[in-house]
Amino acid sequence: MFKLGTKSRNNLQGVKEALIKLVEEAITTTRIDFTVIEGVRSQTCQQQLVKAGASQTLQSKHLTGDAVDLAAWVAGKLEWNEQCYYPIADAMRDAAIKYNVRIRWGGAWGLCLNDFPDARSATAQYKANRKELAKRQGKKPTYFFDFVHFELL
Repeated sequence: MFKLGTKSRNNLQGVKEALIKLVEEAITTTRIDFTVIEGVRSQTCQQQLVKAGASQTLQSKHLTGDAVDLAAWVAGKLEWNEQCYYPIADAMRDAAIKYNVRIRWGGAWGLCLNDFPDARSATAQYKANRKELAKRQGKKPTYFFDFVHFELL
């Protein structure tokens, strides 16, 4: 149905072959078109993202080619609505299962997306885990979602 464009292919340079394979498979099966907005990034860029609050770690898998960011492409523009990212995550999950590659998704931190029937279930479990942790600590739950992010485990 969809295919990767030149910009997406360029943004995959330096990304691990196993992850490229998943992206290439997912673009052919997803219900929502997507573009690869980032693959490998520099340490300087990572430091800037942490400082801006857009990332929470200086040890990002983007630094080693083990992560990509895939943005929904709807009606000729980038779309950031969370609902657009579940079909993309489902396509990545299906590709990961097909090729026996374990992945993590920014919509369900700390979990392997392969272990769930779909992305919504993974997000629900992430939220439940964060609520339970907050309850044990006597705090309000906090969440960090990065729906565009996919990484190898």
